[in-house]
Amino acid sequence: MRAEWASLGACVTLHPDELFVRGAAQQQAKMVCQRCPVIAECLAEALDNRTEFGVWGGMTERERRALLRRKPGVVSWWALFASAGAGRADVAAS
Repeated sequence: MRAEWASLGACVTLHPDELFVRGAAQQQAKMVCQRCPVIAECLAEALDNRTEFGVWGGMTERERRALLRRKPGVVSWWALFASAGAGRADVAAS
């Protein structure tokens, strides 16, 4: 289920296949995310739902798996990002 915030994403005009790529193409997909006003919401959605495939919130599936392993105690990424009042990179990196 896509949330209301998704209609504000920088990727809204892209074909979905452009975000479900492998290899070097993932870097290009991630560049779209860097200018996205809802990057934190997108990443929280993917992390909370353990989304396995695609680039979400500027992270590949491999990067998200690594983050989930580093922070296994996070119950809600939505809540964590909201309470931190910071961008996802700030919270995810700490």
